[in-house]
Amino acid sequence: MPFRLLVSYLLLINALSFGLMCLDKARAKKQRRRIPEATLLWTAALGGSAGCLAAMYTVRHKTLHRKFTWGVPLLLLAQLGLAAWLWLRG
Repeated sequence: MPFRLLVSYLLLINALSFGLMCLDKARAKKQRRRIPEATLLWTAALGGSAGCLAAMYTVRHKTLHRKFTWGVPLLLLAQLGLAAWLWLRG
């Protein structure tokens, strides 16, 4: 049961992260109120880094910001490393 809960959480946080990035891009185009970068980065840090990275290159958003071009892939690598470590630990 905990594994299913974790998978559900990761799917949800990655969908949220992807959606927020796409929404922020749409708001940027319309010059409307934006989603704070801190919010976008926090969703990535809380497990949504894959969704954030996918959105970055799908809608071409935040691809010139070092915080995102370096930070999000590093978060993803750290999260994958943690997952591998937990998996190997049993």
